[in-house]
This record gives sequence, C-alpha cells and structure tokens, in this order.
Amino acid sequence: MDTKPPIPRAILVGLQLPNVDDVAHAASLEELGHLVKTLGYEVVGTLSQKRDGVGGATILGKGRLEELAAITGGTGVVASMAPAHKSKARERFEVADTTTSPPLALEPEAGATPKPEFVIVDHEISPSQIRNLEHATGAKVLDRTGVIMEIFHRHAHSREAKLQVEIARLKYIAPRLRESSSGGGRHQGAGAGESDLDLERRAIRDRLAELKDQLEAIQKESDQRRSARRDQLRVALVGYTNAGKSSLMRALTGSEVLVANQLFATLDTTVRSLQPEASPRVLVADTVGFIKKLPHDLVASFRSTLAEALEASLLLYVVDASDPTYESQLAVTRDVLREIGANVVPSRVVLNKVDRVSESGRAALRAKHPDAILLSATRPEDVAALRETIIAFFEGSMIDDQLVVPYAKQGLLGTVYENARVLSQHYDAIGRVMTVRGLSDAITRLRRALAAS
Repeated sequence: MDTKPPIPRAILVGLQLPNVDDVAHAASLEELGHLVKTLGYEVVGTLSQKRDGVGGATILGKGRLEELAAITGGTGVVASMAPAHKSKARERFEVADTTTSPPLALEPEAGATPKPEFVIVDHEISPSQIRNLEHATGAKVLDRTGVIMEIFHRHAHSREAKLQVEIARLKYIAPRLRESSSGGGRHQGAGAGESDLDLERRAIRDRLAELKDQLEAIQKESDQRRSARRDQLRVALVGYTNAGKSSLMRALTGSEVLVANQLFATLDTTVRSLQPEASPRVLVADTVGFIKKLPHDLVASFRSTLAEALEASLLLYVVDASDPTYESQLAVTRDVLREIGANVVPSRVVLNKVDRVSESGRAALRAKHPDAILLSATRPEDVAALRETIIAFFEGSMIDDQLVVPYAKQGLLGTVYENARVLSQHYDAIGRVMTVRGLSDAITRLRRALAAS
C-alpha cells in the first residue's frame, strides 16, 4: 500500500528588533509562514523575542532557547564552540553522517504529537548560529535566506532561471564553507598546500565561472529578442510576490500563464500581446516578484530577467491592496527597481484585489493614492478600464502623420499596422495614402523603410 511521506513540521522563530513595530513584526512572521508552506512544510508554532540585534551564539536568550528546545525535544544546551581536534578521517565521517542523517531524537510516545523537525529563523544568520541552534534544539535549522533560495530552486523552470538560481545558491554557500570549516590540514603530494576547504572553494569558483559563461550565452539571445522588440510599446508588471501580477497578466493578454496562491510561483519572465490587440501593438511582461529581505545575490542573478522592467515604456506597480502591509511591500518593489536603475521608467501604481477591501477602505486608498488605479484582476470591467488607461498613456506621446505606401511596396502594410494606428486611408496615382498615429521614432523608421529602394 502506498503511503505518503509525513509532512515536515516547522516552528518559526523571529526577533523583533528595536526599529520594528508589532504590526510589521507579525506581518514578517506571517510571510515567513507562507514561504515555509510554499516549501510544503506545516507550520506548527511561532516563537518570538524582542532583542537589540541578531547577534549572539544562538540569537535567542537563554530562557527562550530552553522554551524552543522543550518544543522540539532538544536539550537546550549549546555544544562547545572549540571542539577537540579530530583526525581528517573522523571529520569526513562526521560531515557525511550529519548531511545524510536527521538529528538524533527520541521516538515519540504512542499518541503523542510529533516534535517539529525544523526551526525556521526569520533572519539571515551565520553558520555558527545555525549549528548552535541545531545542537540546542535537535532540529534542522534554516534561515529566511535559505528558505527563499530553496523555493527559487524548486520553481525555476527555464534554463536561464535555473542557472541564475544556482549561481545565487553557490554564492550563498561559499562564505558558509569558510565559516563552518574547522580548517583541516594540508595535503601532501598532488595538490600539496591545499586543504579540503581550499579544494571546495576552488570547485565552487570553477563551477561559478562555468555557470556564468552559460548564462552569458543565454542572455545574449535574450538581449537579441529584446532588441527586436525595442520599437514596440512595452508594459512591465512589477511588484511584491503574490500581489496578483500573473492573474492580471492573464486577464490583460488572455495567456495561460501560471496563477497560483503561493509565493514566487513565477520566476520566468513572460511577454505577451495586450488583448484585444491594440494598434500599434502593446507587449505586456510579467516579472519575478519581490519580497522583504530578498537575498542580494538573487537580485544580482536575476538582473537580466529584470531588464524587461528597465527597458519597458511603462511600469505597473501591482500591489495587493487588501494586505495591511501593502505600503511597505510597495517600498520594497521601489527599492529593488531603484537598485537596477528602473526607477526612472514612467510608472503607475495598480492597487489590486480591492474586491477584498471595504468601501471605507477603498475611500482611504483613493485619498492616500489619488493617482493609483484601483481594480480587481477578477473583474472584466476593471481589466478593460486598465487596458484603456495603458493605451491612453502611449497615445499621449504619439503624433499624427501621413504615409504613402507605393503600390509596389504593399508588402510593408503589415509593418505599418504593427507600428502605428491607421486613422484613415485613400488611394491616389502613387499608392495608398494613410493617416496614421504613432510614436515619432516609429513613424520616422516607417518613412525610411518606405523610401528605401
């Protein structure tokens, strides 16, 4: 009989620092819970403590650490930070043993609730802090960055996304190798002067170089595709993860993009035409979502993917207006886009999911964000209104002009319709005379194409 493996159980640990209020602290822990559930774990409890910083051997005070250990079945005791010297053979055995076996724990009594196997910390912490917490709790410890890295690893589907995530993971692992090593002896003979740690570092450097070469080749192809679209009108949907970007993308373009109620469901940029198709054509791009404390190496690795935002004509900042922390989420989006230089691109704020907001709440949103677009991606009339807003934005910078398409060049009509809106047309002795509306640069290029022999 097939039996499903048990769902891993996790307890969340958060520190409330002096500059974080109760609402923001609770929201951060709730968001961490969503991240952990996205991994397929069950959140069975939360433990938090007010602290001045994330320092200290275990990040928690003695009392809180003992309370956590009681929940997980650990001893609450941290092993010595200066272990006795071991032989290289013994070190290899212990590393292999700890990486393939779960922490030792007593079997629960019949009918007893299983202990949490994971402790998830809502901060990025050092390898020594992770190791100390594991000793004290008997559970596997992950920090917030590690959780996000694992989600990105699982959700990367395209070759480009997989390479980007692996690069970020190796950069995350590399400094932890340095810090977690006990510094073994030097090899004699071949490879003399290099320790096991040196060999691991070199292997990571070599792998990173290989991955970067592969990514560069793929990004050249992506750059060429973007270059081919440079003359077209482009809108990029940007925003916090799970704000509803993919739902809005599907509604605006009719495309079958993935829509899932989980964090980081979309990692690969999707580009589709606005539907019903506008003239000139408008392209809409759905981009990877952002999150608080997004690891810097992930932002750096996905810089090419985010280039869709940098090269867009209009950015739509999609915000979950029903989330009480939506303003801080919007701030995170602005910060990330500022980091890649996309903050100079014209933009509009789209307050999504207003169907989940009360009438008084919507009135407050309008008062606080008078220039924002309030909508629900599930309401066709709202999506239609947004489509008209997008078209109106582009028409604001268009000009009207006249083009003559000679009878011998009727094959260029498709190019004209793709790059301009035809307002009227008639025929004369030379060819088709068309009154068009489009961007100045696009009309200039059309004139050149029509004049070329």
